[in-house]
Amino acid sequence: MTDCDMFSIQVPASSANLGPGFDSIGLALSLYLQVKAERSRNWEVIPHSPSLGKFPKDGSNFICKVAERTAAMYGAEMPACRLEVESDIPLTRGLGSSGAAIVAGVELADHMCGLGLSRHDKLVVASQMEGHPDNVGASLYGGLVVGSQLGGETDLTVFRDLELDAVVVIPEEELLTEASREVLPVSLDYHTAVQASAAASQLLAALLSSNWALAGRMMRADLFHHPYRRNLIPWWEETEEIALCAGAFGVALSGAGPTLLCLAERGKGKLLADTLKQSIEGMEVLLLEIDNKGTVLGTAEIKQRLR
Repeated sequence: MTDCDMFSIQVPASSANLGPGFDSIGLALSLYLQVKAERSRNWEVIPHSPSLGKFPKDGSNFICKVAERTAAMYGAEMPACRLEVESDIPLTRGLGSSGAAIVAGVELADHMCGLGLSRHDKLVVASQMEGHPDNVGASLYGGLVVGSQLGGETDLTVFRDLELDAVVVIPEEELLTEASREVLPVSLDYHTAVQASAAASQLLAALLSSNWALAGRMMRADLFHHPYRRNLIPWWEETEEIALCAGAFGVALSGAGPTLLCLAERGKGKLLADTLKQSIEGMEVLLLEIDNKGTVLGTAEIKQRLR
């Protein structure tokens, strides 16, 4: 096969919720799932990252199944492919690894089957599979996204070029989304729901107006999931205290956790990351950029990174 026969996909990681923006606000981050694909007689998945070695290397791989399901939704038959896959998105850590895989599978089906899907079409399909549009929306579009699924309609609003630095604190321990969702209540009383909704609205307004102090207060004011998940993260309180003293304006559980997302004004991220690295043991601390491009297809840069 030549380079022209190969199709490359790069999908950024995502951090969802940002506190009260539960299942609706997402932020694309500069960690990536990368896939190089070419048609083949049989499905073959070749992992280039150690963390991916435990997954199936045939058609039962999650990306392959998503591609087949997407093709079937449009009455097409997904051809088998040889996939080379590389990822620096930590698995089951709340950084959108499954959402990125879903986006990759949808893009793969669209290209190989000639479906001609718009980016919004891809969002709708990916959101149906993920269950909400925040992670997949951020991975597809990049930037800060606000998504909703109401009355059968999927909508997404995208904001880019926020003057933010993002630092993530990633523990060695995994936390499955299912386990993290089990601790959430079935319902909230009316008064609590109104307060929680107000915090989410105010968070978004504060971020868009660069009112960082207010944004941090709203991240701490979450009533949707933080109060219930804190007990799952024993090091949360200490890490949050260090981060706020070192320049972060807000700290939130990234997705379902256990990663913590620390946000700071542009230029303050390096000191924040350095301080956290010196103060916390047994966890990975990464200074990341907000990815404003979203999913990128077929670039030479991706091909060069994959072996």
